[in-house]
Amino acid sequence: MLMDRHIRPDSDGEPIYDASQDYTLLLGYENTTHTVIRFKRNLDTCDMKDDFPITNDTMRVLFLYSKEKPRSGPNAPLPQPLVAFKGSRSIFLTQRSAQDELSNAPSVSILELRNEDVELPDSDESLYWCKIFKLDDFAQKHHLVRYEPVFDSSTSVLYLNHLILYECQGLSPDLEQLSRERGQPCFRLQPMHCNTVVANWARGSDGFTFPPEAGYPLESHQATYYMLETHYNYPDYTYDFSPFYRKNLSKQQRNMGIKSREPQPAEDTDPLAVSASTEHGEDGEQDDGDDSIAMEQQMVDNSGLKLYYTRKLRQHDAGVLSVGLDPNWRHIIPPRQEKVVSQGHCIGACTQRAFPRDGINIFAVMSRTHLIGRQVTLRQMRGNAELPPIMRDTNIDPSYQDYRRLTVPTRVLPGDSLVAECIYDSSSRKSITLGGMTTREEICLILTLYYPRQRELTSCHSLPSLPTVLHSLGIEELASGTNPVVIASPAELAGMTLERRLTSYDWENQFESFQDATRQGSFKPLCWTPTNTMLPGIESESYGSNVTRHWKPVDKCRNIHTNLVTDAGPNMIDMPAMDDHESTNMIDIDLKAKMSRSGQQTPPTTNHRQVGRSAGSELAESFVALAVAALLGFALQ
Repeated sequence: MLMDRHIRPDSDGEPIYDASQDYTLLLGYENTTHTVIRFKRNLDTCDMKDDFPITNDTMRVLFLYSKEKPRSGPNAPLPQPLVAFKGSRSIFLTQRSAQDELSNAPSVSILELRNEDVELPDSDESLYWCKIFKLDDFAQKHHLVRYEPVFDSSTSVLYLNHLILYECQGLSPDLEQLSRERGQPCFRLQPMHCNTVVANWARGSDGFTFPPEAGYPLESHQATYYMLETHYNYPDYTYDFSPFYRKNLSKQQRNMGIKSREPQPAEDTDPLAVSASTEHGEDGEQDDGDDSIAMEQQMVDNSGLKLYYTRKLRQHDAGVLSVGLDPNWRHIIPPRQEKVVSQGHCIGACTQRAFPRDGINIFAVMSRTHLIGRQVTLRQMRGNAELPPIMRDTNIDPSYQDYRRLTVPTRVLPGDSLVAECIYDSSSRKSITLGGMTTREEICLILTLYYPRQRELTSCHSLPSLPTVLHSLGIEELASGTNPVVIASPAELAGMTLERRLTSYDWENQFESFQDATRQGSFKPLCWTPTNTMLPGIESESYGSNVTRHWKPVDKCRNIHTNLVTDAGPNMIDMPAMDDHESTNMIDIDLKAKMSRSGQQTPPTTNHRQVGRSAGSELAESFVALAVAALLGFALQ
């Protein structure tokens, strides 16, 4: 039995039966460990009232289940909807599992880069930790074909925000010395030539597998030193990370008795309310032990990245290009606003100078904001025309930041401009939010994976010019040589500090003028090379593209209307639906891949190396396959 239901914002939690039944049941079965239901529906049902279109946006999949079986019939209530277990997960529904079995596994070797006893922050502050690694034995060029996180424990993983591996340029004595040390806070490091991104993991991701035509080049004569940047943040215990870390802990760590932080049920609590697994077993059974002991024992971290590489080279060298706003206080987000738009520009002059004649092909993108980011778009301009966006997500989740694969790689030509556009909801904030790297601050960055790799441009950012910032705040001139910075004019603001102006500005009445000034004003292009220098010949001040032809999404449902359910059965609009073939079904693929890897995570290799402190190498993953009647209903938003 499969029913199409939805939840309305003003409901009591009981999923409502849809007048338009748009789901088709394909099969269902149970075994000793799992219950699996396979179904299909059109990606866009054109049921504007009760369904969300399935796009490449971040989707929240909501689910609930109970020990009681539901009764049949459209008006039959679900059993105990208010006390049944409820959960959710953010996911790219149109993206199949990125971590399938590697082809040519015998030729793939593994290298682990691990932190060494990093002390976790004990307050609500961010810690950026940098460790240098020396990899001088890639005499022959290899391709990185996959990477994934290696978590030290279920305690420390709660502190992890992201892991970024950078390629360093040069053979300086400082890099050699740092490679022999355990690492240090990043702000203590002198400026290093380590700003070329190799691999990037963020919370919610399983890692990334490159497409068969591309791999990131590893060769010691091009780069000998690499820097692992780890962002730790004191955990927000209001977010449920348990499914996330539980499936990534290694078998060895479980055998070592590292404990889970999942809360234990109170005596009068329904056992189903604390167990997110659909694996069959004793109700309420817990085997994770005492969490407080784990917290006392595990106050350091040895997490890192596991790299899979091969000597069998692929057709293209891949690269990573960062597009967006340079993290800086000039990126200002006013408080108490439901929609604040910020833009970071990669100007055409930078791509003209750096990109090969035939351009680059972007095949995956990852958007990065912090806590109040809501929407992200990567726009592409060619001349005066705006092309379809390379990526557009109107429903991002700051706790789920993963590479999304593009269905077809997007070609970006020399001279094209790229704009990273981020929309924030600051309605819950009482004071301004500034750009910066801590979690309380905000960023607007998009990492793009592309081929063929070019070696002139690693980051293509921008920063609002100081005149633009001052104009947006109604300031004409600053006094010179003052500390703190003092306003010189206009007369009504003379003598006021810049900090006070920022904190006391009438954002409620002046927001629109501020937004117009920041979006139309000048900015400073920042076209960074691998050696931490700017591309030569780029103007110091620029403006956004003069676009005369704007892109607009096509309304595919303009002349399509869904029909109410009749005795003849549900209405199925003639639009593309997910293929129900077994080899392309996402649930089955993910289930089989994860069950296979839980038995043998590491493929046969000729070499498995680890750099850093030793720990478990195999990932023991559990997988939950759930189909829910309320899937993609109104509650998803």
